Amino acid sequence: MVDKAVSLRGMVSEKSAPFRKAFGAAVRQFRERCGLSQERFAFESGLDRTYISGVECGVRNPTIEVVQRLAQALGTTPSKLMAAAEKLDAKK
Repeated sequence: MVDKAVSLRGMVSEKSAPFRKAFGAAVRQFRERCGLSQERFAFESGLDRTYISGVECGVRNPTIEVVQRLAQALGTTPSKLMAAAEKLDAKK
């Protein structure tokens, strides 16, 4: 049973892929408006640059804690990031 739980940890539903991509696009828009490179943004948020890239590409599914860290590093709130992602998702 433990092996099954461990193997499912990294799995992400494909149903959430469009919103993950929209969230990543919203993060990228905020980052670019702030004039931050991915490397500087990673430093400011305390995350790895490759993780930031994964979020922006929509392949990483950030936890609520990570969303908070991203928002703080961008000088915004998690709700504003989510609202921006919802707008982008609705356009598709």
